[in-house]
Amino acid sequence: MSKQTIISISREFGSAGHEIAMKIAEDLGMKLYDRSILDEIANQMNVKVELLEKFDEQPRNFIMSRRVGAYSNSMEEILAEIQFDFIRKKAEEGESFVIVGRCSEVILKDYEGLISIFVTADREYKKKRVKEVYHLSDADAIAKMERHDKKRKRYHNRHSETKWGDSRCYDICINSSRLGIDKTAEALEAYIKDRMITD
Repeated sequence: MSKQTIISISREFGSAGHEIAMKIAEDLGMKLYDRSILDEIANQMNVKVELLEKFDEQPRNFIMSRRVGAYSNSMEEILAEIQFDFIRKKAEEGESFVIVGRCSEVILKDYEGLISIFVTADREYKKKRVKEVYHLSDADAIAKMERHDKKRKRYHNRHSETKWGDSRCYDICINSSRLGIDKTAEALEAYIKDRMITD
């Protein structure tokens, strides 16, 4: 692939956005960056990845942290900036890749080859998937969905001027419950391939 293409995928919890990202990366022969970023960062910093996972995509704890000018002692914000720098470096190196979450559609907005996607789904579809994947009751599945989406929204909106899930901020928004994982990935791949030709 001669031209750099970066596919940023944001998603609602339970929408299968991560599985769709994995399929797109595999089908298009691209590297996938998701929580695996933490493994690479932990290796570079010579720390256990479990230490970083506690602060991943979390909003700043206002009680336990403080900011002076551009500096913060918040581990949540420090880790976010480390991940943003990691993503920027991969983009600067000219690599084509798929990236899940981490405000990537904002962090990499100046790259010509960026294609930003938001994956949503019907509530019942998401609930069914979460119940099956995590072996939860209806009530617990709904609570988990709401908890994760609230966290993602707070994290995104903290680090971005755009609003998480606002269709105006993405190239394409898609409801995965209409076509399912494989067909949704195929539809997105068709769009991506057209963009790779015409951009």
